[in-house]
This record gives sequence, structure tokens and C-alpha cells, in this order.
Amino acid sequence: MQAPADAARQPAPARAGRRICVARIGAAHGTTGEVRLWSFTGDAGAVGRYGALETADGRSIEIESLRPAKGHFIARIKGVTDRNGAERLRNVDLFVPRDRLPPPAPDEYYYADLIGLVAEDRAGGPIGTVIAVHDFGAGDLLEIVPQGGGETRLLPFTSAVAPQVDIAAGRIVLDPPGEIEAEPEGGGDRPSNR
Repeated sequence: MQAPADAARQPAPARAGRRICVARIGAAHGTTGEVRLWSFTGDAGAVGRYGALETADGRSIEIESLRPAKGHFIARIKGVTDRNGAERLRNVDLFVPRDRLPPPAPDEYYYADLIGLVAEDRAGGPIGTVIAVHDFGAGDLLEIVPQGGGETRLLPFTSAVAPQVDIAAGRIVLDPPGEIEAEPEGGGDRPSNR
């Protein structure tokens, strides 16, 4: 899995046209067309204030109402009036154009702005390209595809490991922890049974 070389070197204005995934529709809720909705925004309720959202295939979705539930929202989607219509929207991601979102605070980043950045070491040497940002619950991880290809690497997205992020220049400086660089004991790829 390798990112296209030209995608990693896009200037910031070219990346500005990206869409940001702000929510995902879950299962139907009841029989009147309501759906469960998971918001991915800093202010979870903001998803209801972005206006028309888009699906991955370009359909327009408007949230008519939103109310909190345990760990998610219950949403009424414009034009959806029954359970069958709600079920057709299950697992649909909702996007907003990047330029509709407020600028991030200093030292905060939208995941989409990090994807495609060229990863370099402190000396400016190439490491690879950021192809994804993951959050599995213990902190954000950057997925890096090495410059020469090969298996991707996951690195913690912390100020110690990523001391410099320059969105405008399209680069991120990485200082991977020593244990990430070390070979397994004995040079093999499996732990020994001592």
C-alpha cells in the first residue's frame, strides 16, 4: 500500500478542497425514520449546525433534528420518514468540505490535513508519507508508508515523536522512539521462548 508520490507533495491549497468526515449514520431508531448518529467533531453537537452534509458518493443529507442519546445522537434526516428509509442509510459516512470548518487552534490539526504529508527525520532525511491517522482509544497514531515501499508503520502522534508539523509546507518531522527502530532479539520476526 503506497501513496502516490504526487499526492504527498501537493501544496496546502490543493489539499484545502478535501472533505472531512464529521459523522456516521448507524442503525434505524424506531419506526418513524430516525437514525442513530455518531459525531466525530470536537463539539459533538456541531454536526447539526454544518448544514447539508455529503455522503461518499456525493448525495446530500440534511439533519433536521438532533437529540443526545447514550454515546451517540438520535437524528431525523430530511426526507426519511420510515424505518426502511433509515435502514438504507446505515453505516453511511457524512462529510463536510474542509473550508466550512473553523481553523484549528495552534498545535491542533484536522486528520485530513495530516494525510499526504511527507515524513522526514530531524535531519531532513525522507522517512515516508502519512497515509492515515488512527485512534484506537489510547491516543492518535500516524500510519506511515516508507519512501521505498514496504509495510506501513504506526507511530504515536505526540509532540515527542512528531515535534514539527508544517501543513503549509506539506511536511512533518518525526523522531521515532528507539524501540520502533530496533530489530527483534535474535534478528527474527518472532519472539523467543526463553
